[in-house]
Amino acid sequence: MSRIAIIGAGAAGCFCAALLRQWHPEAEVTLFEAGPRPMAKLAITGGGRCNLTNDFQGIRSLAEAYPRGERLMKRALKVFSQDDVLRWFRDAGVPCVLQSDHCWFPKSQDAMDVVRALEREMAGATLRLRTPALAIQGDTLGPDGPRYDIVTPSEARGSHATFDFVVVTTGGASKGLPFLEGLGLETVPPVPSLFTFTIPDPALRSLTGLVVDAMVGLQGTAFKAEGPLLITDWGLSGPAALKLSSYAARHLAESGYKGSICINWLHAPENEVRERLQQTARENPQKLLSTTHLLQTRLWEHLLRRAGLRPDLRWAELGSKGLNKLMATLTADSYPIAGKSRFREEFVTAGGVALSNLNLNTLECRQHPGLYFAGEVLDIDAITGGFNLQAAWSTGYICAHSIAQRL
Repeated sequence: MSRIAIIGAGAAGCFCAALLRQWHPEAEVTLFEAGPRPMAKLAITGGGRCNLTNDFQGIRSLAEAYPRGERLMKRALKVFSQDDVLRWFRDAGVPCVLQSDHCWFPKSQDAMDVVRALEREMAGATLRLRTPALAIQGDTLGPDGPRYDIVTPSEARGSHATFDFVVVTTGGASKGLPFLEGLGLETVPPVPSLFTFTIPDPALRSLTGLVVDAMVGLQGTAFKAEGPLLITDWGLSGPAALKLSSYAARHLAESGYKGSICINWLHAPENEVRERLQQTARENPQKLLSTTHLLQTRLWEHLLRRAGLRPDLRWAELGSKGLNKLMATLTADSYPIAGKSRFREEFVTAGGVALSNLNLNTLECRQHPGLYFAGEVLDIDAITGGFNLQAAWSTGYICAHSIAQRL
């Protein structure tokens, strides 16, 4: 009987276990999980509703969704796509619905339906909770191929269990990967991704709760993102800010999360904004700037102050100099960044096991046959919107399928 170890009982690990139990129920599958329960993060993702995947509409290049791991995900989606995810969960008793933001959720809007479905499908696997892997030893050649020992704590002494295959799905490597140190693998230092920005500007933060469709960027870099931008009591959040944090994750880590964020409040190029302002001035020469809103009232009044324009100024009095000031504020409004803030359960890391270690068709380690990697432990991560879970499903599937073929 073949013995398979899965280290990490998150989305990728439990999905891999469920597939192996479906395809090879005679195989012995054991999951090692450091925490007190499986799929803890999955149970709270998407605000407890679980954004299973995305329909990928509007994604022009996979690099927009996957700043790291685009090449792998291009292959992985051909093997197990978003449509395959929806089909699998529907067959497992979890019908899904599509939202206007291109995100797929369980019809019940309850993440626990996803957790329970995976638990049902992986029934028969052994789940060892509060049992972290301290080391993977072996790669010793037995009569049927390589064998691996998983070292775990046992009364303060290492206990060993031997397996034919090992799948590592420990998730984001925010504290590094010490249990892999003896394997000689190349790793990419982990840094946070998907976070919000702390902005020490009281005037901006007084607008908390406002949402505007905007374009944001880091001054002095080519990093840019677009979408809804949420002003909070600590700074900036929403999809636009989260995308920017993902795209610029490593740059921001290297700069100590300092710098300036530049906002185009009208999400339009300068020439279009200039034409719009000129047209407004022509059509409303005697109206006050403060009563002719191109944005929400509070935000518009804030931006007039930022541009140094009196609220009682009329459009006819604006002049070319005033128009240039207003245009610059609307298209390139800059605020200092004073750190990052965690974005609830969506927090992920960039970095992990380098993809150069793996055969990208099977996710098997080139140096250690029978050793596989899936999910966020790999140097692959995505923007918010179900893309990270899609990566977990796709890579978990590839590992399970490769092992199933070997079995």
